[in-house]
Amino acid sequence: MPAALAPCPVAIAVRPSQRDTAREARHELRGWVDAIADLLADSGYHPTLEARSADEIGGSGLPTLAIDEIGAQCGLAIVLGGDGTLISVARQLAPYGVPVIGINHGRLGFLTDLGETTVHELLPRMLAGDYREERRSLIRAVISNDPGREHFAMNDVAVNRGTTASLVDLEIALNDHFAFAFRADGVIVATPTGSTAYSLSAGGPILAPSVNAFTLAPIAPHALTMRPIVVADDSVIRITVTRAREAVASIDGHHSWVLDDGDSVELRRAAIGVRLWHPLDYDYYHTLRRKLGWTETPEGLTPRKR
Repeated sequence: MPAALAPCPVAIAVRPSQRDTAREARHELRGWVDAIADLLADSGYHPTLEARSADEIGGSGLPTLAIDEIGAQCGLAIVLGGDGTLISVARQLAPYGVPVIGINHGRLGFLTDLGETTVHELLPRMLAGDYREERRSLIRAVISNDPGREHFAMNDVAVNRGTTASLVDLEIALNDHFAFAFRADGVIVATPTGSTAYSLSAGGPILAPSVNAFTLAPIAPHALTMRPIVVADDSVIRITVTRAREAVASIDGHHSWVLDDGDSVELRRAAIGVRLWHPLDYDYYHTLRRKLGWTETPEGLTPRKR
C-alpha cells in the first residue's frame, strides 16, 4: 500500500457546471470548497484554492495559487467538477508531477471517481494511503504554423473541417512514412483516456489505460473502406492538410488553431504523464459498465413500462 501523504499544501480546483446559473453554481461550489478545505485541515493538510477557481466562484477565505505555484508547492490537487475540468487541470499539472484526485460534480464523471456522497468517507482514507495510482499518457502536439511551442492533450487531438460544411483532405504519415490519405470531416488521434470520449463517438475502439497505443479515428470519412486504426504510442504521427476550405486543430476540445493547406500537426507521446489517484476499489471495467452502459443488452437499456 502506498505511504500516507505527508502534511503539505493541497490545492482545490473547481469549475461551475454550464447547466446551472452562475449564482447557484457559485454558492454550491463555495460550500463544497469549504467542506473539502475543512476535511483537509482536520487531516493535517493546508488547503489552498487554484486562482482561476477563486475567480469562478467569487473568491473564498483560502489562500490562492496559480497553476505553476501549485506545481511547485502542493503535494496533491483535488478537482471538483466534470471530466473536462479534471482533464484541464491535470494536463496543466502534469509537468510538475502533482497527483490528482477527482470528485464528480459534472454529468458523466468517467474520470472523477469520488462522488459527493462518498468524498467524506473516501478522501481521508486516500490521504492515509488507501489509494491506487495510475499513470495516464499525454499526446505532445507541435503545429507547423505555431512554431516553437508544444501543446499537450490528455484526451485527443482532432483535425477537422471547422465551421464549414466542406470536407477536408488529409494525409497521415507514421514515422515519416506515408500511411494513407482520405477525405472526411476530420480525424481524431486519441490516447487510451480519450478513447472513451470524442473518438468513441466517431466509431473508434476502446483502449484500456494500460495499453501503450493511440487510436486514429476518421470523422465521417467519404469512403466505406476507411476504418479506425490503432498504432503504437512510440509512433510519430503527422497529419497534413492537403486541401480544405477551412481546417482546425483542436487540443482536448479546449484550444484550437486554424490550419491552411500544407499545414501539419506532429503528434507523439509526451515524456510527461498525468498521475491519477483512485480509491482502492477502483475498477476500470466497472466504470465502463456503469458510466457508458458497456455490454448492456437492448432489453436492459429499454425503459420498463409502468
